[in-house]
Order: sequence, then C-alpha cells, then structure tokens
Amino acid sequence: MKPDDVEAVIESELEGAEAAVTHARDKHDDDHLAATVVSPTFEGESLVGQHQQVYDALEDHMTTDIHALELSTYTPEEYDDLE
Repeated sequence: MKPDDVEAVIESELEGAEAAVTHARDKHDDDHLAATVVSPTFEGESLVGQHQQVYDALEDHMTTDIHALELSTYTPEEYDDLE
C-alpha cells in the first residue's frame, strides 16, 4: 500500500484528521511505514487509545497491506506546540 493511499484512508475515517505517511526504512520497503496523524478525535484519549483509532481506521489493511506502522499521534493543540 502506498503512503498516499494510507493517508487517504486515515483522513477519510478519522474526522478532521491530517496524516503524513512515509516509508519508515527506505522507499523500497513498501510494507514498513511511518505515520504522523493529527486529529481532534484524539482529545482526551490515551496514547494507546489514539493509536487504536488509527488501527481501527486502517482495518484489514493492517494485516494484509501494511506489515508495520510507526505512529506519532497528536491533538491539533499538541501539534501546534511542537512548532
């Protein structure tokens, strides 16, 4: 699954989400991805809960198309504070 496709799935399934997905290792390692996801749906959720929302959004892709996904998740406010 291409990074752009993963971004599209996450953004379509998590309300207000913005996702940036890249290859975690190199561009030839298609099934190891890294994602930064910013969403207001993460407000009040634990880090585990935030990651679970992303995994739920990706559903079967996590077992069929993506071998590994390194996740960084933030609320919009947390992400703004990084800058």
